[in-house]
Amino acid sequence: MGFDFDTVIDRSGGDSIKWNKYAGRDVLPLWVADMDFAAPPAVIEALHRRVDHGVFGYGGPWPSLVESVQEHLEREYGWRIEAEWIVWLPGLVTGLNVACRAVDGPVLTATPVYPPFLSSPTLSGRKLAPVSLAQGDGGWSWDFVATEKALAESAAKLFLLCHPHNPVGRVWREDELARMAALAERHELVVCSDEIHCDLMLAGGRHRPFATLSPQAAARSITLMAPSKTFNIPGLGCAFAVIPDAGLRRDFRHAMDGIVPHVNILGLVACEAALRHGGEWRVAMADYLRGNRDRVVRAVAGMPGLKMAPVEATCLAWIETTGIEHPARFFEQAGVGLSDGRDFGLGGPGDAYARFVRLNFGCPRTILDRALERMAQALSDL
Repeated sequence: MGFDFDTVIDRSGGDSIKWNKYAGRDVLPLWVADMDFAAPPAVIEALHRRVDHGVFGYGGPWPSLVESVQEHLEREYGWRIEAEWIVWLPGLVTGLNVACRAVDGPVLTATPVYPPFLSSPTLSGRKLAPVSLAQGDGGWSWDFVATEKALAESAAKLFLLCHPHNPVGRVWREDELARMAALAERHELVVCSDEIHCDLMLAGGRHRPFATLSPQAAARSITLMAPSKTFNIPGLGCAFAVIPDAGLRRDFRHAMDGIVPHVNILGLVACEAALRHGGEWRVAMADYLRGNRDRVVRAVAGMPGLKMAPVEATCLAWIETTGIEHPARFFEQAGVGLSDGRDFGLGGPGDAYARFVRLNFGCPRTILDRALERMAQALSDL
């Protein structure tokens, strides 16, 4: 079955945060991780059926929805879970915040990283212990020496892991994950693993959930997942945590009490439809993203002062600039809206990521090509 990812859908003037940021300006928004593709037909059809029902009372997960999650995890990752391990959430960021409230103690994470990893500990009254990823000629890697030092100094109790990693696009190898699991065991860390991009694998291979490394890893794990990125339905507000350990799951649920609302019923409908019937669409969309990624790689290679590491997963390119003051502002003035690298680290304007921008290539190629042309022209003029 063929799917159309080339048609440009007009999202201006409506409810899109992505497009409304530049309302009234000729700026192509390639910033927030919100793709410009229509959701899978099966998801749209399921939503129509549910809307036609006409009643939108309080709702919760039903048996076939829970089974769809179990079947998806076993089919895609060889991970067999029990139904009671699933805790439904109105969004993955909620899960990060709840994890920080559920585990008492400092929080370790590695930068650059998705901004809620940096804000969630603070909002939860926890001390943040950041460690920097190592940047080399071959891309980004985990700095285990720096991690050991940070753990010794901070006495962290929670490890927020981004897997696959946003924004650097790494898929952590099994040997890297095993070293993380050993660290967690030795330092008695709970590992909250954000795996929302796990189905956007662009370099081949199969995603390995952290919790599947060993029974010991599973017992100290909170795995956060959602259909929102893969199937482009973030606005429907549906995610879930998989927590095998009963005590940790109880603490997590307790931290939700009185704060976290029920999941949107349309989000639950979309989740089941996506996991049961969205497979062909997902494969075609990932192939389209590979083509987009390759376009970005070629374009960046030809632009003076820009370079980027390989993108193994996600729809995001983490681009390093040289000789450009305030690169996000520079490209915005050229008509391309990118995420400011400063948002992915700690510190002020002079921090280590001020020279980076993040580009979301989850869009029709006519938009992407036009944006890349604008970036190239701006650099040429510079």
